[in-house]
Amino acid sequence: MKIFMESIDMGIWDAMVSGPFVPMQVIKEEIVKKRWFDWSESEKKKAQYDSLAKNIITSALNMDEFFRVSQCNSAKEMWEVLEVTHVGTDDVKRARKHSLIQEYELFRMQSEESIADVQKRFTHIVNHLARLGKVFDKEELNIKVLKCLDRSWQPKVTTISESRYLSKMSTAALFGKLMEHELELKRLKEQETLEKRAKGIALKTTLEHDISEEEENPEHDETLSVLSRKFSIFLVPPWWTGAMTWHPAIEQAC
Repeated sequence: MKIFMESIDMGIWDAMVSGPFVPMQVIKEEIVKKRWFDWSESEKKKAQYDSLAKNIITSALNMDEFFRVSQCNSAKEMWEVLEVTHVGTDDVKRARKHSLIQEYELFRMQSEESIADVQKRFTHIVNHLARLGKVFDKEELNIKVLKCLDRSWQPKVTTISESRYLSKMSTAALFGKLMEHELELKRLKEQETLEKRAKGIALKTTLEHDISEEEENPEHDETLSVLSRKFSIFLVPPWWTGAMTWHPAIEQAC
């Protein structure tokens, strides 16, 4: 809402924050409100900012929300009603602030979470705290981000920490460096996977080739057949009588 109003005229947002402008004059040492036909052109323009702000607010509300502010006399009153309704009273804000600070202090990178998801969750907490009046400097935020990463990021964390630019680097720039490193890790992992797959295919091809050569080699089959015939005599031969005696056929086979 602030961005939209300021894009039209800076005075519109100022009217909503400070209240409507009312031209005043001094009559007999008493400050009284000016009559409308005595207003100057610049005073009329400043006074109209409040009406413009009220029009913008009501145009953005649905019927239920409109009924909440329909009896308000100024844009400032409308904004305060909406703020209390959707943000809460000072006590609610204080409780919400303490809850967010605890969430910030316990913030950690989750298992299998990407840097983009970490940035999204972290920025959400920091932005809400900023709305509630809690402001962090760049170095504090950057250190918190580095400390929340898991053990696999330790080499990169050490490199960035030793660069001594944490006080000057924006949090967005820090997340950019982490995303760049994450992409490089993914590229290396994919490359290793492809190399392992290629080695597996090559080994399988070699084994299939060796088996094929053995099946197609007749000399190898013939050798096995001869050995089988020579040593078959050890499998209950017909001359076996039960006694452990040496037979000439054994000597010939050996």
